[in-house]
Amino acid sequence: MNRYRDLAVSVKIKYKRKRAILIDASDQLQYIGEGRSAYVFRIKYTKKALKVFFPPFTRLAKIEAGIYQMLKGINYFPAVYESGGNYIVMDVIEGKTLFECLSEGIPIPENRIAEIDNALKMAKDRGLNPSDIHLRNIFLTSSGEIKVVDVARFTQKKKDTQWQDLKKAYYKTYVKPYFPKKIPVPVLNTIAFIYKRIKA
Repeated sequence: MNRYRDLAVSVKIKYKRKRAILIDASDQLQYIGEGRSAYVFRIKYTKKALKVFFPPFTRLAKIEAGIYQMLKGINYFPAVYESGGNYIVMDVIEGKTLFECLSEGIPIPENRIAEIDNALKMAKDRGLNPSDIHLRNIFLTSSGEIKVVDVARFTQKKKDTQWQDLKKAYYKTYVKPYFPKKIPVPVLNTIAFIYKRIKA
């Protein structure tokens, strides 16, 4: 039974020149944000989020829903309640991404890094290859937990060192007393851009 299909159908997206434009959505949906491949909405009066993939990325809905199914029961990943041709319904995550923590000066304690390591190890133990782990895909929730999202690339074969590189930067710079705990968004975006160019 696809209880949320009508909500997903209500989301009208225009996709042109590798850019998505949100045209319309049900008034039962509250816009949360967007990534490279999808818009995310809170389903009003619930603790659920609706992730609707842009037209060129609809195949990721099935892939990502299947991976979340493999991760079921690991509390570091959101639960999925339903999926369809271009959407997933999952837990809403109340909190900040690590990117937002850095840009707003919210401390990222060392024990949270260990928790992320543990989350990724648990995914590996289930036969997955955690990939595309970056600052916008990791949340520090309002209750102090870690949540990892956007798992569509967890089945790729190639080795991804992004999380190891982030962890190295954390220990070499962030933990130092002189290192600023608040970094402007343009600086973070520039670092991410340079990193991608180096790793390409």
